[in-house]
Amino acid sequence: MIQRIKNIYAYRDMIYSLVRRELRGRYKGSVLGFLWTYINPLCQVIIYSAVFSVIFKVNIEKFYLYLIIGMMPWTFFSSSVQGGSTCIRAQADMVKKIYFPREVIPIAYVTSTFVNMLLSFIIVFLAVLVSGFGFNVQTLLYLPLIMVVEYLLALGLAFIVSSITVYFRDLEQIVGVIMMAWIYITPIMYNMEYIPEQYRQLIVLNPMTPIVEVYHQILYYRMIPTTNYLLLACGASLLVFVIGFFVFTKLDKNFAEEL
Repeated sequence: MIQRIKNIYAYRDMIYSLVRRELRGRYKGSVLGFLWTYINPLCQVIIYSAVFSVIFKVNIEKFYLYLIIGMMPWTFFSSSVQGGSTCIRAQADMVKKIYFPREVIPIAYVTSTFVNMLLSFIIVFLAVLVSGFGFNVQTLLYLPLIMVVEYLLALGLAFIVSSITVYFRDLEQIVGVIMMAWIYITPIMYNMEYIPEQYRQLIVLNPMTPIVEVYHQILYYRMIPTTNYLLLACGASLLVFVIGFFVFTKLDKNFAEEL
């Protein structure tokens, strides 16, 4: 594992180039271009706000703010897993023609999506300021930590789905269905108080639950994240990352033949 990490580090310039290419090409040719980084999540927030604050009447103060804080990390996570499922196949010609550590491809894809999330957090900070909630500087120190933790979770899952999709292409469609359901078992449009006591432990087993809860604690409740959620988030993300890395290393040997 250590040697593979060294090999990946040796190709850091390639990762940087792929990230730049992905960011430039994502909205190439569109009229609004990079503004879609902000438009897409904002449209989602508007739709969910209308449904859950008007129709279902979720009783959360300044619900739009609670929703925005949860939706931005979710958009990054969902895009990383769904897009990650096809990232190896999308680079089939490169995989078949030249040698490089194959991990470079999902790392570059997830990193480009992570950069998009960082940029979209401008909307989150503006929403917090407009709402009048303000910031607790002490709690903001935990924000980079939870972002890195989420990055590891997304990358670990991207390793898994990108490598398996090479052999089982139906997984791309399956992942899309899973992600549609997954958002509803993550406390983005509701808080944990809305979940019956007997089901809360099941919701907490969702690795995105403690991550989203920490984001809410930092930016919505302006409190230092609770130790249990931080430990759950870190533990689950590291476990998924390690599993994903090993799955990828076991399956990448025959990528060129399968593609």
